[in-house]
Amino acid sequence: MTLRLNWAVSRSCPIFMFVKRFLFMPAITIGVDIAKKKFDAARLQDGKYRHKVFPNTAEGFAAFVAWLIGFGSDPVLIAMEATGAYSLPLAEFLAAQGFWVSLVNPAKIKAFAESELSRAKTDKADAKLIARYAREKQPPRWTPPPPALREIQALLRRVEQLQEMLRMENNRLETADAVAVPSIETLVATLEQELKTTREKIRQRIDNDPDLRQRDDLLQSIPGIGDATSAHLLVLFSDHRGFENAKQAVAFVGLAPNPHQSGEAEQTRLCKVGDALLRKVLYFPAVVASQRNPVLRAFCERLKANGKNGKAIICAAMRKLLHIAFGVLKSGKPFDPNLALA
Repeated sequence: MTLRLNWAVSRSCPIFMFVKRFLFMPAITIGVDIAKKKFDAARLQDGKYRHKVFPNTAEGFAAFVAWLIGFGSDPVLIAMEATGAYSLPLAEFLAAQGFWVSLVNPAKIKAFAESELSRAKTDKADAKLIARYAREKQPPRWTPPPPALREIQALLRRVEQLQEMLRMENNRLETADAVAVPSIETLVATLEQELKTTREKIRQRIDNDPDLRQRDDLLQSIPGIGDATSAHLLVLFSDHRGFENAKQAVAFVGLAPNPHQSGEAEQTRLCKVGDALLRKVLYFPAVVASQRNPVLRAFCERLKANGKNGKAIICAAMRKLLHIAFGVLKSGKPFDPNLALA
């Protein structure tokens, strides 16, 4: 039987959400420190903690919900670090039960720990730290991605894994003894076929969803963006992310400028707190767009004339590409270089 708290039934009324967010936020916060095989949960109420460890399995998820229900019907906020494969299954399970779940960027938790001068580093201590962060910061509610996007996201991760294995085997092939070459070549051929099949599955998922197919067409109208990049951007700009503007997406990816100044010297670097895979995925499209996209080409030429170096120009082009992609999806109209240049 599905367990569901009445207070957490989703509501679509904006006024209700505003009132709940600022007037009726939970007095109880649960911090979850999750690992591959288990997770630590710390319940914080009135300055007191209750701690328990659960296996990171379906049975552990059910036991965790039973533990929460055992405390009564008071509303709770459950926060955990956004650690991808480890945190998503539990977060999706709890969200389906109607709990208020927040996935928090690990960098924010780290910064919060530094602000507290926290030195303890155990799973139990980390769970308590996350509970305190949730109590003070009241992070927003996380919305699970739609099933189609969830599948695309998993397949994109698989593509990255297959590419890494393929690189490793090709490197081995360069220095392998003759007796080992046939084995390596067989494995390379298998990996190449798996890579092709996985990319075809991604294409099928997009083509079979009218909304995703329309958004994909809009993204690929931008010179420099092809199949692979478009799939990543579909996940990035999904409605469940809740980005209100392109700057938020840029920060999420880790492409926001991060100025550093000491005395007379001043440098601007990337913050690099964000999705490293997306930064990697955007690099070559930005290089291509800086040559073939009239908007990006004019933008990069202007930066070069101002004395920016090549690396800074490409990073700026990656940010600009995200801004253009966000604008195209927001407007629902294909890329128009004349409009963008104007």
